Parts: sequence; structure tokens; C-alpha cells
Amino acid sequence: MDFKELLIKRRSIRKYAEKPVSLETLRGLISTGILAPSAGNEQPWEFIIINDKTLLAEISEDCKANLLNRINNNPDDYANRYRHMFENPKLNIFYNAPALIIILGNVSVKNLSLDCTLAASYLMFDAASKGLGTCWINFALEMSDSIKQKIGVPDGYKMIAPIIVGYPEMIPQAPLRKQAKILKITRLDIHNEN
Repeated sequence: MDFKELLIKRRSIRKYAEKPVSLETLRGLISTGILAPSAGNEQPWEFIIINDKTLLAEISEDCKANLLNRINNNPDDYANRYRHMFENPKLNIFYNAPALIIILGNVSVKNLSLDCTLAASYLMFDAASKGLGTCWINFALEMSDSIKQKIGVPDGYKMIAPIIVGYPEMIPQAPLRKQAKILKITRLDIHNEN
């Protein structure tokens, strides 16, 4: 597929087939992710792969409990609109995907969020090119410290991009995009001087 088709086919997938993704494939996605540009070529990204469905279910329950607690302490929290989801005992925030790749890095890196986001984009486009689905699960950032320790998040590190990966059971249509808002165009007139 050409590049534009790839951009259109990359969707947030929330329904996965019961089929594991090989560790070799996950490592390949990461190898593509690290081709992304980074500020000052720091390449600060590091990765955690979780492909244990029992552990993913445990993390999901932990995150849902933490999100409900956060909402209860602050009813104006934007996450309150998802309360009904977090209260659903059947909901797995990872949509039963077979794997999770967490992109993270040391908090001392000034542009960590931007750099890791670029790596996530490369990884997700590579997954789409291979017939895999992905979805950025921001709710996973609500993990408790005990879960972070269990999955190997080092002290002084920040999780940026929790990306689920799997074989899509269905691929939704691309949502309509708003027109680009171009605030200003500055034109430089060049005069030929002979």
C-alpha cells in the first residue's frame, strides 16, 4: 500500500481476534519505532512488552479502580464521562488485545513526551502495514506504583505511550476529519535581480 493509504488504514482498534502476536513481530515493531526522529537525536525511548493476558487483565482492573478513585475525588475530572465504562466488570481497558507495548523513558529528558510519541506513531504505522491493529490506551497511565514495579518501570521513568497490539477482528471506517485550520500564510516574494 502507498503511504497515503497507510495513513488512512491506521485505525484505533478496539476489537481483536483471539490470536497471539509473536515476540519477534513485537520486536520488529519496536525496531521501526526507534527510526523516529528525536530532539537532539537523544533517542530516549525505552520499551516494556507485556503479552501475558492474565497480567493485562490485572493491570486493567488496577487502572479502572484508580480511575474511579480519581473521579470520586474530583467529579469535574474529564474521565468522569467514562465512569460507566470503568464500573463495568466485563470491560478490559486493553480490549482483550494479546499484547501491550509501553513506550517510556527517563523523566530528565526534556522532550521525552514528544520523542516517545513520534516513536509510537512509527510503531503504529508499521503495525498497520503488517495487518495488525493498535490503540493508544491513555487509561493505562493510571497504573498504581505496585503494578509499575511489577512490570518493571524503573524509578525516575515516565510512561508515555501504552500501545496495544493485535490482529483486528474488524477495522472501523476512518472518522471524518475537520478541515485544517491554517492561521496564516506568510509568502516571501522573490525578485530576480539580473
